[in-house]
Amino acid sequence: MIWLNWDIRTRVLLVALVPTAVLGVLLTILLTFSRLHDLEDALVQRGQALARQLASASEFGLFSGNTDALTQLASSALANSDLQGVSIFDRDHKLVAVAGLQTHTASAVDSTSRIEQVGSNMLRIAEPVRYTPTTEEDLYTLTSDEQRATAPSLGEIVVLLSLEPLQSRKRSQMLAAIGTLLIVLAATAALAALMSRSVSQPIRHIARAVTDIGRGRLDISVPVIGGGSLRQLAEGLNDMAQHLKLSREGLEQQVSGATSELRERKEEAERANLAKSRFLAAASHDLRQPMHALGLFIAELADKPHNADTRLLIERISASAEAMENLLDSLLDISKLDAGVVTANPRPFALGPLFERIANEYQHSAQDKGLILRVRPSTYWIDSDPLLFERILLNLVTNALRYTPRGAVMVTARKRGTRIHIEVRDSGIGIPQEAQDSVFQEFVQLDNAARDRSKGLGLGLAIVRRLAELLGHHITLSSQPDRGSIFSVEVRAARPIESKAKDERAGADLVGLVVAIVDDDALAMESLAGLLRAWGCYVVSGESLEALQDALADNDVTPQILISDFRLPGPRNGLEVIAALRQQFGPALPGLLLSGDTGPEVLRQATDLGIPLLHKPVRPAKLRAAISHLAVSHLPDAHLPDVRPDNGPRTDDITST
Repeated sequence: MIWLNWDIRTRVLLVALVPTAVLGVLLTILLTFSRLHDLEDALVQRGQALARQLASASEFGLFSGNTDALTQLASSALANSDLQGVSIFDRDHKLVAVAGLQTHTASAVDSTSRIEQVGSNMLRIAEPVRYTPTTEEDLYTLTSDEQRATAPSLGEIVVLLSLEPLQSRKRSQMLAAIGTLLIVLAATAALAALMSRSVSQPIRHIARAVTDIGRGRLDISVPVIGGGSLRQLAEGLNDMAQHLKLSREGLEQQVSGATSELRERKEEAERANLAKSRFLAAASHDLRQPMHALGLFIAELADKPHNADTRLLIERISASAEAMENLLDSLLDISKLDAGVVTANPRPFALGPLFERIANEYQHSAQDKGLILRVRPSTYWIDSDPLLFERILLNLVTNALRYTPRGAVMVTARKRGTRIHIEVRDSGIGIPQEAQDSVFQEFVQLDNAARDRSKGLGLGLAIVRRLAELLGHHITLSSQPDRGSIFSVEVRAARPIESKAKDERAGADLVGLVVAIVDDDALAMESLAGLLRAWGCYVVSGESLEALQDALADNDVTPQILISDFRLPGPRNGLEVIAALRQQFGPALPGLLLSGDTGPEVLRQATDLGIPLLHKPVRPAKLRAAISHLAVSHLPDAHLPDVRPDNGPRTDDITST
């Protein structure tokens, strides 16, 4: 209803005005019509009285037949302004005298009075003229009304009375009534407006004040107008605003104090975090240097002939070193993803070959644990980064095999609309509902309280989550304790495309490749040089740019590949050393950067310059793959072994954990 949206002033005004207006209209109509009826009755009675007077005055003339007297009587009656005509008829309904307008019919003279309207503005009144005995004829008998009614008729008097004066008075009466009604309504409206204003104005002040309080303005004051409930409401609102203002000031002081305290704690935490980062950076660099040298020494040592006991010892040392390298590599993967230096290159590719590689690579691991690994063949194509998506799937399969004591692990792909759901199902220990979010966090292992290294490091699912966010894939987990888990990755489907395989890999080794090394750590440089020499490379090394330049000049050789540590003594770092040697030997000189720093800044600098970066400790296989890739890319005449290209900080450093 529309009236529900009206303000209180309009409602009060209508409540005060409508009943008064209705009552005024009804009373005005009633009184006006009563007055008009009285005017009509007065006119009729006046006409009847005039007709009776004329009938009484014309009795003798009709009785005696004196028409002159009757004519004079009719003419004298016209002096009345309301009369328009007078007609006198005898008993034979013959017109004997007339004055003014004449209207009559040919009917016999009636013995009763008649009143009828002629036209729209004329009233015809007929009055019979009867014979009345005189007192001389009957001195002792009074004539009654019944006797007059039964007395013989001598004729009839007909008068025509104009209604225009009556209608004029009616119009005047109507105008006066309407004017009076309008005056009453105007006075009522003015009074109602005044009363409604006295009621609505305080309420409007209160409403505006409530709105301002809702907007946070608490320094307002409502004027106290009137009395009773409105006064109490205004005073209560003012008190409430004052109390709220005081409360807010108190809260602001508390919030300000808490904010200041939180700011101080935040600054302390930032200082502590900065100190921690500096410590970890220094510790990581200092730890990676000997780990890097240790790995290279172990690789060089493994290539030499040994007896069975020594070979077993070397394998155990290698396993321990590999476990340490896995931890450092996993931490490095997390730091790369958090730093945003890993870029995704999505493209359409088929799931079938990836599923085949998983089946081939993990079949023996599953059989060793007594598990069944089922990888359903797939013909679907998806749109993703092949290398990064492979890391996701490998980590999920590794995690499923690790936490499934018996039963089976299945890898399958299902199409739902335009999306492909790649699922890794297992019949393992399962994950409780309350822990399903935490398993994607770093170092979270639900069934490894003793931190058994054989059960992983708790970083695999954390890397999966970060890679999925980088690729824009949605990961879901459905699991129940003791019934297994289902990890599902939702990827956009792609159309199959035809591709021609490129074989950019050669079949020879690295024998004769001239490699220049710059490293200020003598142990790391010696281990790297020994491993390269074991691969057949010609190695020239130096602890600085100047030392390397002198060594190259003494040996009279031109380097084909340059390997430099990032941190070096003096003002230059590894990137600047590579740039200086490229100026000396040409911009096509392939460069490879090694660093124990895991900070994002080094990664960004190397990526911006297009120089591959390997973090220490470097696995020998990854180092050989990087050198082979650089040789294939920059030395087309080289014949190198079958390796997978390594593009430095992009994807190949993301490992399975």
